[in-house]
Amino acid sequence: MQFFANLVLFVQLASALAIIALVLVQHGKGADMGASFGSGASGSLFGATGSANFLSRSTAVAATLFFACTLGLAFIANGKPSAAAGADTALDRAPVVAPAASGAAAIPGAVVAPAPAAASAASN
Repeated sequence: MQFFANLVLFVQLASALAIIALVLVQHGKGADMGASFGSGASGSLFGATGSANFLSRSTAVAATLFFACTLGLAFIANGKPSAAAGADTALDRAPVVAPAASGAAAIPGAVVAPAPAAASAASN
């Protein structure tokens, strides 16, 4: 299962880098105005509008792959923890409650004076 999680994580990172690269390569909407006046885009590898079509479809595929890998990693992480990972976590244990002291010590922030016997023994 660990190999599968590492594989999904690798695919997620690769798709994230592909999304970044594809978005940076694409032209903005303002660049299309210059292409319509014959700036040489029609002589490109994909034609006048083929480049935008190819890049936008590739970005959509990479984004879908990234989203699927994110859901897959969430599904893998949601599984029960194994004994090697420490199944007994702080959330699995019952809360520890301190016993309540009597008198003024039960009040939070109260200062308790030492008992008289303890004070006289400490002075000797």
